[in-house]
Amino acid sequence: MKASIIVAASSISTCSSFVPSTQSKPLTSLNGLFDGVKEAFGADGMGSLEGDRETPIDRWMGWNAKSSDEPQQAVGSKAPVDFVDSMDTENYIAITLPKPMGIVFEENDSEYGGIFVLEISEGSVAEAEGTVRPGDQLVSVGGLKVSGMQFEEALGKIIDSTEEKTKLTFFRGPAKFLYGPAGASQEWLDDFIKGANVKVEAEA
Repeated sequence: MKASIIVAASSISTCSSFVPSTQSKPLTSLNGLFDGVKEAFGADGMGSLEGDRETPIDRWMGWNAKSSDEPQQAVGSKAPVDFVDSMDTENYIAITLPKPMGIVFEENDSEYGGIFVLEISEGSVAEAEGTVRPGDQLVSVGGLKVSGMQFEEALGKIIDSTEEKTKLTFFRGPAKFLYGPAGASQEWLDDFIKGANVKVEAEA
């Protein structure tokens, strides 16, 4: 049975509730021994370093990231219609709230780990502020990454916070796009949390 909890009013409380496309170039006569190499890698031998190179997620999802004058086409399976990119900062929100926050958390399925917002308590500061929504995935508490943590450990970071108001950062998308093959790399998440550049940062 999944555990759920509402963020507690006090940090010392033990209560469980907080009320490529490829287009071949015409072959031309080679004027030198290395003309073919230049054509393949560029005149300086370094090749293209443009930002449209394929990434692991492009390959996993079967996307063609190469530039083309033609509309981009999937080279493999199509992206899910509900796909949310967990390496796009636009899909994260942050909120700074006092306790009790009134956020009810529940753990994700064991294959993912981490916790998400199950519901917002009626009349709570979280409801009044209005940023957090059910389904948001908790990523960090203050500057501490909690994504993937077990329920008690992740929630404990909120309970143990001694700040008057605690900053929570959430990924606005399902667990399957935060964790697993389509999820953000741990290195990216670490850098993101340090920078904390999120779409919305509200304070109640």
